Amino acid sequence: MKSDEYIKTLVLFRLETLSSNKSVSIGAYGSFKKQDLIDHVKKEDEIGKKIIDIELEFIRAMREGKFYE
Repeated sequence: MKSDEYIKTLVLFRLETLSSNKSVSIGAYGSFKKQDLIDHVKKEDEIGKKIIDIELEFIRAMREGKFYE
């Protein structure tokens, strides 16, 4: 599996853990429900790429221990 596909799979897995009744606001893009986020990531459109970037930043911050300071 290519690293881009691995990252996409990881992001989709994380999105699956979100509560279905909550929405997530992504700046100027608006608010999205869980399934909307998943659909955008699968399409790899502009919003999907932004979601992937946000998730990667979150994972990097966790790895660096920024949530534990």
